[in-house]
Amino acid sequence: MMIVFIDIKVNFSQYWLKHRTYNLKPFALKIMKSGFAVLIGRSNVGKSTLLNALVGTKVAITTPKPQTTRKPVQGVLTTQEGQVVFVDTPGIMQKAKDELTQKLLQFVKDSLEDIDVILYVVDPTRSIGNEEKQTLKLIEHINLPKLLVINKTDSRKSRDYIDFYRDLSEQFDSVVEVSATKNHNLNRLKEWIFGQMKEGEFMYPEFQTSNVSREEQIAELIREKLFLRLRQEVPYSTHVEVEEIEERKNGTIYIRAIIYTTDERYRRMIIGAGGQGIKEIGQSTRKELETVNDRKFFLDLNVQVDPRWIKKLN
Repeated sequence: MMIVFIDIKVNFSQYWLKHRTYNLKPFALKIMKSGFAVLIGRSNVGKSTLLNALVGTKVAITTPKPQTTRKPVQGVLTTQEGQVVFVDTPGIMQKAKDELTQKLLQFVKDSLEDIDVILYVVDPTRSIGNEEKQTLKLIEHINLPKLLVINKTDSRKSRDYIDFYRDLSEQFDSVVEVSATKNHNLNRLKEWIFGQMKEGEFMYPEFQTSNVSREEQIAELIREKLFLRLRQEVPYSTHVEVEEIEERKNGTIYIRAIIYTTDERYRRMIIGAGGQGIKEIGQSTRKELETVNDRKFFLDLNVQVDPRWIKKLN
């Protein structure tokens, strides 16, 4: 488990570039309520948006495209009641049978181990289909507190199918209807979660909001901008790795990263005519980094072809 140690109380999301990371044992400062809550659901139900809303800062990237979340991300909420570690998981897609989808499904199954609460997130703007039924089967055998979280209730489209999702309530211990984008009913959701938690040690320092290393955070941010700019199958053929982060003498943070893709034609599409595509991806990434950290950044992005990049996911 990756933990960042800082000797003063700060917002981790704003200071992760300034501190080294260490592999530590669980952080045992306090004995209060604590535990793990996994967010599970099919693609595009808003799990990552809900995670960010619950934690109160951006710990997971979000886009309108399915399978934006690749690997489970832990977001940490610490309050006077205790600490909850939320585990955001990749969305379930029934039809896709490619190697990436199968690997993401295994990540989901692994995330259902050693947890305390299951938050099953649904999107009432879409009908219940086979994909939803297959996702429900992943948790039906698990004997843990389960909460049905009906998200996107702020959307008018939710009226079309919300009653069908309410009918699923018999399979869960409770139901909470929320809007992650509007922060509606999140306090009630938190109250239910803490109500299920037992006393235990904090797993993270109080100031920390994620288990993601600085390199992973930057790589994910670059991939988010890729997803937002590119269309069709190209984003799903990409993987980002940050190879170097260095503070220059003038105070600028230099970042060197590689964008991997599976085919030369995708490489050309990412780079764009005259390098305009990769330039725009770099600019949008840099702007967000500078806004969050109040520092100057320089991004050195390279695009390489590697048909076997999926093997790099672990």
